[in-house]
Formats: sequence, C-alpha cells, structure tokens
Amino acid sequence: MPTRTQIFQVSTLYGAATLAAALDAGQFGPGRDSHRILLVSNNAPVPETALRLEEMRGYGGIAARFDSVVDWNDAISPHHPSGWGPRPEETELWQRAFRLAWGLDATGPVELAVESIQVNPARALAAIFAESALHVYADGLMSYGPTRNKLPRSIACRVQRVLHLDLVPGLRPLLLAESGVEPELVPNEAFREVLDEIATAASGDRRLVAAATEAPTAVLLGQYLAALDILTAEEEEDLHVRMLRGVARAGHTSVLFKPHPTAPARYSRALDDAAAALGVRLTTPDGPLLAETLYERCAPTLVVGCFSTAMFTAAVYYGIPVARVGTRLVLDRITPYENSNRVPLTIVDHLVPDLDEQDGETVPALPATAPATLAPLVRTVGYCMQAGLHPALRAEAEAWLRDHLDGGTRHYFKRRRLEKLTLPGGGGPRGAAIRLRRTVRRTRGSLGF
Repeated sequence: MPTRTQIFQVSTLYGAATLAAALDAGQFGPGRDSHRILLVSNNAPVPETALRLEEMRGYGGIAARFDSVVDWNDAISPHHPSGWGPRPEETELWQRAFRLAWGLDATGPVELAVESIQVNPARALAAIFAESALHVYADGLMSYGPTRNKLPRSIACRVQRVLHLDLVPGLRPLLLAESGVEPELVPNEAFREVLDEIATAASGDRRLVAAATEAPTAVLLGQYLAALDILTAEEEEDLHVRMLRGVARAGHTSVLFKPHPTAPARYSRALDDAAAALGVRLTTPDGPLLAETLYERCAPTLVVGCFSTAMFTAAVYYGIPVARVGTRLVLDRITPYENSNRVPLTIVDHLVPDLDEQDGETVPALPATAPATLAPLVRTVGYCMQAGLHPALRAEAEAWLRDHLDGGTRHYFKRRRLEKLTLPGGGGPRGAAIRLRRTVRRTRGSLGF
C-alpha cells in the first residue's frame, strides 16, 4: 500500500508550535501511519536578511516531531513564497518534481496542513497537490475574522477543518465558515506543554538569562505597523513610548521591550531616552526568542501591546494581566476596510483594558469567557468586511447597528462602508439614494421585471 504523506507548512515558530500541539494531541492521527514533512517558508519581504525559523530557540524540538524538513524557499528559488504560484497547466509537473525531490511515494496520498489558505504559499501547494485533503490552522486572532476573499470551489470543498487555539474562549471563528468548514480547538494543555518545551530549550540563551536577571515586571510587545505602512516609523516608536509611560505610571520600574520579529532591525533611541527620563530600567533582548518564552522565564505581572496575539497568549495560557495602547488610532488607519487585522483590533479594543485609562497599579484580568457583547460585534464587523461571503449575517448586522451604533462603537466602522452596504449608520443623501435604488432593484426582481 502506498505511504500516506502529511505536509505541514509553517512560517513562524508560533504556528509551528500550534501544529506541534495538534500532533501531540493526536489530531493528525498516529505518526506511524504517515510520513510527515515540515515545510518551512520564510515569507519576509527580503528573506535573505530576515531571521530564519530554524534560528529560533526551541525550533529543534518542534522539528524533531517530523520525519524530514524541507525549505520551501529553496524549492521554488529564485521565486518569492508570497508571489509564486504554478500556472494551471504546470501543476502536475510540479507535483511530480516535488514527489521526486522530497522522496515521496509516486502515487501515495498526500494531506496538507497550511496557514492562510487565501494566499501563497498555501494556495500554491493546494493547486500542486490538487487531489489532497486540506487542513487549515490558525496561529493567531485572524481566525475569528472572515476569509480574506472567496476561495475557488475546488479548494474550499477539500478543507476538512480549521484548527485554532482557544485564544478568546467562547468566540467562534468566522474563517471559512462560508464554506461550511468546522473549527476545531487545539487543546490548551497540549499547547502550553509545547510552549514550556520551547522555553526549556531556550533557558541557556544568554539574552534570556540577562533579561531574567533584570527581573522585568512588565513586557511591552512591539508591533510591525510601520512595515505594513499603517503607521510611520516615528508614529510606531511613539506608540512604544506611550506603552512605556503607561507602565511607568502603573509603578513598573523594570520593563522588557520585545520587538516584533518582522519589525525594523533597529529603532532610534526614543524608547531608551524615555526610559531614562522616567527612571525605568529597560531591557531589549535582540535574540530569536518567542514572547511566550519571556513570560515563562521572566514571570512579568503585566503585558502591554496594541493588538498582538501574544497578549492573549499571556492572558489565557499564563494568567498575566494585559493592557492595550493605540488600538483606536490603528483602527482608524488600516485600509481597506477588509484588512484582516481589523477583527484582531476589534477584539482587543473591546476586551482588553486601555492602559491610558488605568489609574492604579492593578489592571483587571480578561474575562474567562468572551462576554455576550463580543460575538455579535465581531459578526457585524465581519459582515461589513466581507458581505458577499456572509449574506446570512445581514439581518443581524442591521439589527446590531440600529441598536448599538453610537459614540462608543462608531470607531469599529467606516461611514462610507456602511453607506456602500446601505446599512444603518451610513446616512446622508447618497446613502438614502443607494438604498432606494437597491430596494427598487430587489422589488423589480421579485416581480419578474
């Protein structure tokens, strides 16, 4: 009988840890029944200058769970993983080539576990292995938002499930819901054990030892907003300074700043100068460490960020209070409205305390389960982002906007977007005219004209 192959595509250590937890929990069946390949992709704009996944502390233990490791960048060189996909007439040739190069059975079944199925390299793999079952895994908050664009039926019908972490307990992902794909939780215990394993593997790192020695009580999570052209580099640095000032007001005198892995290699001295002025001891480890490793080894009492997934990892898996800074600014800046970061921003803004509004040293903990107000808000935002994929959500979105759109929720929506979709809150003569035209078209259609 031909050997079954399972290919697991990853681009981040956090995503690889999610897959490792799913494997440990038996969610991909017993390993003895399959040949498992870890397919590593570096999707940075300039991969040659970016940190490689295998350089991250703890990667070795993750890779040991697989029978072999393949570098996707090398496999398709000189093309970039985010930009390359096979032409339709070449997919069969590419499959043959990869089966030969990777030592796969010539006719054996192949299963794919991929991230971000809407884009390459996942789309390229799905096209090349066109008969393969697909498992989509989510390594962050984006799974709670809608699919970025409509998938071809030839791909959507092959997706078996969406594996995701329970980062917001009680909230159901919208990702691929339009195709009837069911979400499946990766067990919390399994993921925490993998994080502990990674932290143990990194325990001898000199940067981690130095950071732990400083005994930071607060961790600031850097973002990558300038790299995405959402903020300028100066505005992003100012965001980090606001975080620092906020934790200083809360009484923290030893602070650790964790830059985002894809952020610029160096910042100006603005954050260091602010720390000196505030009398705060600031540590910035420049090593290839997960933020979660810092939680494990440094035991901070507060984690601050803008909309990082690592904020929810801190709260859910380590019980550390979290606070936010700058979500309203970024919500206002991100374009287009369909931007996949909008739902993570919405969740953080709705659930996480605003650091600028905290008076004392104690920041309230996140609720153990999502409040009843969150899911309707996320579905309404999701509908506004991708109305064509979720027409069944329209009535709920209309009702929510009629009842809840006010000065406290307006920042989640754009007036022009509501106007375009003829939803409550769009307003203005143009919105009324659009609504009238659409009502007339619907009426004419129902009468057979």
